[in-house]
Formats: sequence, structure tokens, C-alpha cells
Amino acid sequence: MLAGKRALVTGCRRGIGRGIAVKLAEYGADLILNDLTIAESDEVVAAVRNLGRKALCISADIANPDSVAAMFAAIKQECGGLDIMVNNAGITADAMSYKMTIEQWNQVMAVNLTGTFLCCQAASKLMMEQKSGKIINTSSAAAFMGNIGQANYSATKGAVASLTKTLAKELAGKGICVNAVSPGFIQTPMTDKIPAEVKEQMIARIPLRRMGQPEDVANVVVFLASPLADFVTGQTIQINGGSYMV
Repeated sequence: MLAGKRALVTGCRRGIGRGIAVKLAEYGADLILNDLTIAESDEVVAAVRNLGRKALCISADIANPDSVAAMFAAIKQECGGLDIMVNNAGITADAMSYKMTIEQWNQVMAVNLTGTFLCCQAASKLMMEQKSGKIINTSSAAAFMGNIGQANYSATKGAVASLTKTLAKELAGKGICVNAVSPGFIQTPMTDKIPAEVKEQMIARIPLRRMGQPEDVANVVVFLASPLADFVTGQTIQINGGSYMV
């Protein structure tokens, strides 16, 4: 379904990003694997190559415009273009709003919002040259429900959903679809640190009565990246087991 497509996944070394990268490879895409630091020895690289797909590793800080420009220059030189852009990279710096420092606020804004914008901007320029492409951003259930201690994170993820709508309108005439996924409570190395009793309370509030898996998110990303979603743009798809319903 994605045979020969060139896909960039940011923040791909573990968790949801790793799941997305491997799932895209399963469906035939060649991968450009990005993280703040990523090496040929990383497990996700081996996982993609074991599926018979190409894997180009690029270390880059998506919050840095020069770093993003260098990454996309390398993609154009090495791959000739880009078909799928998955903006997965993101960070948290949690604190109650009345205790949050401006450094914590700015750090999360720089990566989650500015970084997503910079990658969308650079990807769209490559995609406009070929008059086609799929951009998939990562929002969060926190954007729609709010989350105590995550004013900065929730704000960025709400902004990503709004950004997605605007880019979808701007780029539709260029043959580019722009959508977002909004994961809920997903099992990742980050959520593994949550105490068991807290996890149980959170799962009890999910109608499907389980945590999501990275594959649950990856399956939706594959759909949005594929021809099956050629008439879908400007949407944010909730992946949360029913804990938040639009």
C-alpha cells in the first residue's frame, strides 16, 4: 500500500514513534528516521531494515531552524523528495501552572509547536515540487480534555490541531493532505513509569478498559498516509479507547 514511499518520522527511537516507523515499513515505505540523536546501531533502524526497507538516520533538533533545514537538505539529496511526513517528536516539562517556569513553558513550545511547524513548512516545500504528499501531526487527548500539570503540553497539542486545519486549507490545492492523530493513554516507556495504582484508575476511565498500544496509533497513521485517505484532510483523529469523544 505504501511501496516505495519515502517517509520521515521524527522522534522515532522508541514508543509511539518507533511503532509508527516500523508499521510504515511493514506496509512498504522506506524510512528517514529522526531523533535528537540516532545511530545505525539503534533497534528501530534494525527493525525497519529487517522488513526489507531502507532506513536513513538523521540526528536533528527539530526546535532549531538550522538543524531542520540541514535535515531536509539531506533528505532531498539522499532521497530525492518526501512523500510522508510524521511529526511525532515531542517533550513534556510538567508543573502546576502557578509553579511552571518560563523555561519549562518555552522548552515545550519550542519542540512541540515550533518544531512541528518547521518540519511541516520544510516538508510541504518538498511535496509541492511533486504535487503530492501526506503530513500527519501528533496532537493529544490532553489538548481537548486538559491535563493537570500540563498547561504547556496541552496548549501545544491544541495548537497543533489548529495548525493542522490551517495547513490543510493552504496545501490542499498543492495535492497535499494534512491531518493529525490525537493519542490518549498509550503504553510507552514514559507511561511505564506511572505507579500501578494510578494506571488502574486511568484505565477505569477508558470505556474499552485498556491502555492503547503504539500500534493502535501507528495503524491510523498508516491509513492517513495511504491512498485510502486521499479525501481526508484537516482532521484530528482521536485514538483513546473512548475516553474522549468529539
